[in-house]
Amino acid sequence: MATGQVKHHDYHLVDPSPWPFVGSVSAFIMAVGAVSWMHHMFSAAPIVFGVGLIGVLYTMASWWADVIREAQYKGDHTRVVQLHHRYGMILFIASEVMFFVAWFWAYFDAALFPGDPVQAARDALFGGVWPPKGIETFDPWHLPLLNTLILLTSGTTVTWAHHALLENDRQGVKWGLILTILLGATFTCVQAFEYSHAEFSFAGHIYGSTFFMATGFHGFHVIIGTIFLTVCLFRVFAGHFTPTHHLGFEFAAWYWHFVDVVWLFLFLCIYVWGHGAEAIAHGAG
Repeated sequence: MATGQVKHHDYHLVDPSPWPFVGSVSAFIMAVGAVSWMHHMFSAAPIVFGVGLIGVLYTMASWWADVIREAQYKGDHTRVVQLHHRYGMILFIASEVMFFVAWFWAYFDAALFPGDPVQAARDALFGGVWPPKGIETFDPWHLPLLNTLILLTSGTTVTWAHHALLENDRQGVKWGLILTILLGATFTCVQAFEYSHAEFSFAGHIYGSTFFMATGFHGFHVIIGTIFLTVCLFRVFAGHFTPTHHLGFEFAAWYWHFVDVVWLFLFLCIYVWGHGAEAIAHGAG
């Protein structure tokens, strides 16, 4: 009987967990509440949405806490399991890349062909130019440039924290993470300030839709990455992570660098190139 509990392989067979079921039910409740709220179907829709959202957040926190216990205290994350986790994270980031490709595709499809004869309504809607007539874009060399510098600096600080962890410099890890989190929060605040001063809205035209969807989802990813790094900071203070075993921190750093790279493309394509196209269009007009 005793030998029945001994693991003779490097793979991790997860224990029975309630979180897939609880998470699915919570997500369904949240979706029903969100749809009902948007269509004003009944007055309690916001409450239904809130209940579902709380359930989803609780599931996420509890499930990830179980993963941390498996890695930190149970020793289930062997080298083979860590390798497979890395494959999974790489595939996840690849799927996120394709997610943003969709928004870039929508933006460039409209921007490069504003008078496409196949799309008969485009010339009437855009005026044959991009950005569409009447759209005043952001100056890329003000707040967008500031946010670019903030994110590039945060990429440096998270790299500093990673190298400090590899050298078992716990203070370096803490300060590197603290600075990265503060820079991420600053980026979010600057972007919120920028949005509040936008001369165009989400509704009514393709420029606003593509701009806010691309930059807004990136901002959402920055918030997720900031939370990810904050959890890592708490874990560092709790004594987690070693120079040879820090998969959670490594994934957070990967995710943050992905966010940085996406922003560089957004800055160059939507802010800089889009603003240049506006200047050319106004000059031609």
